[in-house]
Amino acid sequence: MAQVLEFKLPDLGEGLTEAEVVRWLVEVGDVVAVDQPVVEVETAKAMVEVPCPYGGVVTARFGEEGAELPVGAPLLTVAVGSVEPTTGHRASDRSSGDGSESGSGNVLVGYGTGAPAARRRRVRPAQVPVPVSAAASGSATASVSAAVPASEPVPSAAPVLGVTEPEGPVAVISPLVRKLARQHGLDLRQIAGTGRDGLILRTDVESAIRAVGEEPAFGAAPAARPEPDKSSERIALRGVRGAVAEKLSRSRREIPDATCWVDADATALMAARAAMNAHGSATGAKVSVLALLARICTAALARFPELNSTVDAEAREIVRLPEVHLGFAAQTERGLVVPVVRDAHTRNVESVGAEITRLTEAARDGRLTPAQLTGGTFTLNNYGVFGVDGSTPIINHPEAAMLGVGRIVPKPWVHEGELAVRQVVQLSLTFDHRVCDGGTAGGFLRYVADCVEQPVVLLRTL
Repeated sequence: MAQVLEFKLPDLGEGLTEAEVVRWLVEVGDVVAVDQPVVEVETAKAMVEVPCPYGGVVTARFGEEGAELPVGAPLLTVAVGSVEPTTGHRASDRSSGDGSESGSGNVLVGYGTGAPAARRRRVRPAQVPVPVSAAASGSATASVSAAVPASEPVPSAAPVLGVTEPEGPVAVISPLVRKLARQHGLDLRQIAGTGRDGLILRTDVESAIRAVGEEPAFGAAPAARPEPDKSSERIALRGVRGAVAEKLSRSRREIPDATCWVDADATALMAARAAMNAHGSATGAKVSVLALLARICTAALARFPELNSTVDAEAREIVRLPEVHLGFAAQTERGLVVPVVRDAHTRNVESVGAEITRLTEAARDGRLTPAQLTGGTFTLNNYGVFGVDGSTPIINHPEAAMLGVGRIVPKPWVHEGELAVRQVVQLSLTFDHRVCDGGTAGGFLRYVADCVEQPVVLLRTL
């Protein structure tokens, strides 16, 4: 009797959880071969043809064209073992013969009473053969055959090559796993799956790739470990430096970031700052460039709240934050610190500037409290004070974005159709690609650049 196997929508990668059925490539009753595309689906990223891991007769399809299916939902069922391994023929063609092969005539595909189909076998893990001598072992395959009958499962902790499966489908969890095996010239029938019921996982294929690639040459000696250079200086990652190292490493490890940048004419911004300081204030405090950029950031985040968020990886959710707690990078003798201006979205330029000044002085004196160094939702990094034009900032985990500002220097610039010397600055935005795409990031950065080039734009949102 044939065995009816269910093929579910596999994980198509990129963290996608669902796909839309665009077009079925097979009909019920069609004979399909292993790895034959059966349906075309559309994910959030691309159109994908999904190959079937089983060979046999399609007995049912699930989902009409245009329907959206979650990953793991049934796609179709295949009767395995009831047909000859030839593609391009319907099961009805087979049933139109002389009837000598069928005990009950035309019956429902997959449930006939004809000769029993060949029993499927799964590739089982087997012990890795240990060659005793060339004369005794002959080959690795011969060692497996001599030591263990092919029909008996042998437990093993690692997938091995050399165990052949002449008939039947290969249980693979994803088309991507099949593609990976093909790219490295591996036969899935020779890989033992460590998943449930012998399912071949991606880790099994990767282990097989490593096993082939890391096979040491006969007689090769292991590489000697280099001796430590006793003249080198070793500095322990402790205190602020250790905390910064851990923070940056975690950001690079967990956040898929991307960076975009733009040059902007900051001449008008510098003129506006000079006018503000010439007019003076009740406190006598000067307006800094960082304060102006901070106010521009809060205005931009009001337009693009996607970037004032964090990602809850465990819950697989993007959490948009209602308040803007603006962090700014400050270099001190103790290392890089990022004080946080609370409720920056409620402050004007003078207020945010005064808070930046207060926190900067506390940072240089080592008086910052943990509360003043935590809870930021967006960071402004003015690395231009170091004399550099551009950089690719590392996001301050668990935030979703950081704006970097280079130095403002006179450069040749086309202004009103003529070449002129202008105050030019490069702006860089590094963002978590999980919270938004390039369109949002580009819109944010362009708005910031427009405000730098035309500060009066801010008047619309003040």
